[in-house]
Amino acid sequence: MKKLWLYAVFAALFIGLGFPTSQTSANTLFSDVGSSHRAQEEIYYLVEGGIANGISSTSFSPNQQVTRGQAAAMLGRALGLNGEKKATSFSDVSSNYFASGYIQQMVNKGIISGYPNGQFKPNQTLTRGEMAILISRSFGYGANTVSIASSRLMEKGIAQGYVDGSFGATDTIIRADFSVFLARGIHAQFRTSDEQTFNRLMYVNVDSLNVRTGPNTQYPSLVKVNTGQVIEYGYTVGDWSFIRVNGKEGFVHSAYIQIDVPDPNNPTPPPPVVTPPPTNTLSDIVVIIDPGHGAHDPGAQGYGYQEKNVVLNISKSIKTYFDKTPIQAKLTRTTDVFLELGARTKFASQNNGDIFISMHANALNGSANGTETFYYQTAATNPHVNESKALAKYIQNRMLEAWDLTDRRAKAGNYYVLRENTMPAALAEIGFIDNKTDNAYIASSTRRDQMAKAIFMATLDYYYHYEGRKDVLPLYNTVNGKPSPKLH
Repeated sequence: MKKLWLYAVFAALFIGLGFPTSQTSANTLFSDVGSSHRAQEEIYYLVEGGIANGISSTSFSPNQQVTRGQAAAMLGRALGLNGEKKATSFSDVSSNYFASGYIQQMVNKGIISGYPNGQFKPNQTLTRGEMAILISRSFGYGANTVSIASSRLMEKGIAQGYVDGSFGATDTIIRADFSVFLARGIHAQFRTSDEQTFNRLMYVNVDSLNVRTGPNTQYPSLVKVNTGQVIEYGYTVGDWSFIRVNGKEGFVHSAYIQIDVPDPNNPTPPPPVVTPPPTNTLSDIVVIIDPGHGAHDPGAQGYGYQEKNVVLNISKSIKTYFDKTPIQAKLTRTTDVFLELGARTKFASQNNGDIFISMHANALNGSANGTETFYYQTAATNPHVNESKALAKYIQNRMLEAWDLTDRRAKAGNYYVLRENTMPAALAEIGFIDNKTDNAYIASSTRRDQMAKAIFMATLDYYYHYEGRKDVLPLYNTVNGKPSPKLH
């Protein structure tokens, strides 16, 4: 493993060379984390970026057990989430609790959850298995079971098992070990496995962009890069990208790199000396996915399949793609329950949705086939006509890419969930469930996953082309994709 730095030496070096350092990192040396401590580098790396703190100005308490609340706070800071204290949905987490904001944000993103009795149990100690799942979800490793999550972390050189070959999933985890695993998840050079691969070339779109040692502006700059410079992309941590340029590896904010070559005739203005994340960051975006029908309302039926089950399956898959990104995805239903139409739009509003996508399948006595997408075109009810139309076009385009079915176009439709919504909204009809050709796609789990990825990418297309969000560009890398042509 490459050594990032010996903290005490480099803290002085950063000051001497004029690099930005936080007050905590520059002045704090913990009496219980000396130069011989096995987690010294990782602990001070997290402290440098304000991700971890000591229990006092002189003590880190590395052997203290980590609680669920502490874990939520450290992971939330690593991902750049809004940690402002707020009311939560849990009876045992008040708005005054130090990690209340991070807990609610992590819950909203599906990274951590509470218990059936409505409690979060913030002071309950965290196990190594729970740690593995939380890190896997936070960094998009696609694991939701302890066995898979622990295997992924060991494969990546983030965690190690015991001498007897076990992972020790039920053992509690201490602050030193959690710091090691978190630092390795953030920065590849801490890991014990082979070096990180950089599998995509991207371009810088501003001048004087700082490449930093960590994923926030508290970390010092390694080097500056300018518009048009080619960088190698590795992975994403929150709204930041881990990249390699001129042999140096570090982090840049994802808003300032892109897949396509920047237009020299329309350059992006240089960022300020210290570049904070945008006011509306990717983690603030909420996409509402609405699986149609449910329970006693099966929807369309054909060849043994029911619409309610098909669209729920696809909707859950859509969420798994979003879960690998900072963007939040929320489903109006996650089980086979019935929701009134008004409850669906109310859910979207109460959860501060930014866009709404309703998933459906068609039927017409087997006589029709193809995909189509609807939007509402009367501004008097839902004022987001242009946005909804653009969203529908990008959804229709990606659905056709995924399933080579008849193009029934993006078109106006007078549906309640479109008309009565308070945000850009589209209704996707994936195909005709009672048509033999269409049903062959619907019946295939592989094809359903293709459709889920299509909806995910259509959402990125909408934000990239219509909303002008360049910061979504790195998110295409999670599915090895790229933006669609501009359609609106």
